[in-house]
Amino acid sequence: MLELFYWPTPNGKKVTILLEELGLPYRVTPTNIGRGDQFTDGFLSISPNNRMPALVDHEPADGGPPVSVFESGAIMMYLAEKAGRFFPQDIRGKAEVTQWVMWQMANQGPKTGECGHFRRLGDTRGDQSYAVARFTDEVNRLYGVLNNRLYDRPWIAGDEYTIADMICYPWTVNWKGQGQDIEDFKYFKRWFEKMGEREAVQKGMAVTAGPVEDPATLSPEERERRMKLLFNQRARPAPAE
Repeated sequence: MLELFYWPTPNGKKVTILLEELGLPYRVTPTNIGRGDQFTDGFLSISPNNRMPALVDHEPADGGPPVSVFESGAIMMYLAEKAGRFFPQDIRGKAEVTQWVMWQMANQGPKTGECGHFRRLGDTRGDQSYAVARFTDEVNRLYGVLNNRLYDRPWIAGDEYTIADMICYPWTVNWKGQGQDIEDFKYFKRWFEKMGEREAVQKGMAVTAGPVEDPATLSPEERERRMKLLFNQRARPAPAE
């Protein structure tokens, strides 16, 4: 059984899309990042970076003890290799897909996340206009990278649909909130619409992790606890010897 520690964010949905495409049975263990579930000692033991998603494969291919994997890109590569689908293993095909998985992890995800953060923040913590412009422009550049990549091929890695497509898609569905206009990127738009038509993509995007929490129901003390836990994090001390 595959156990996915999950919350319905773009990083989580990358993995559920792949799991649905593969048709593999999996169990979702809700990891409420707004509440701080990712900072528990139990979660830290499988995800040293205190970030969701994380995967535990209770039936690894070598027949040994469970294997845990953190970081969404690593999880997707692990699952695709395990199933033998959506990740070519010939030297050229593998390099093509791997570089776009790394591009997403190093560029699209982090920059889009920062764009969303500062656009939502507004002026509640001072003038954010430089940060908003900086990351909105960078996200625009990244849409251009995808658009230019897709002008002469149906999928990001070439003629075949792969994990490179699955890993990029969830970060693009909120293009309006990122200050972008999809009409500016016609080749990207063609790919985007094709992705959205896939049944497994629709199912993966729809995976939930329990009822939606109403922030208005939280006590002032709980809101303050979460603010201290979730923002301006610094290094955790190493365990005492």
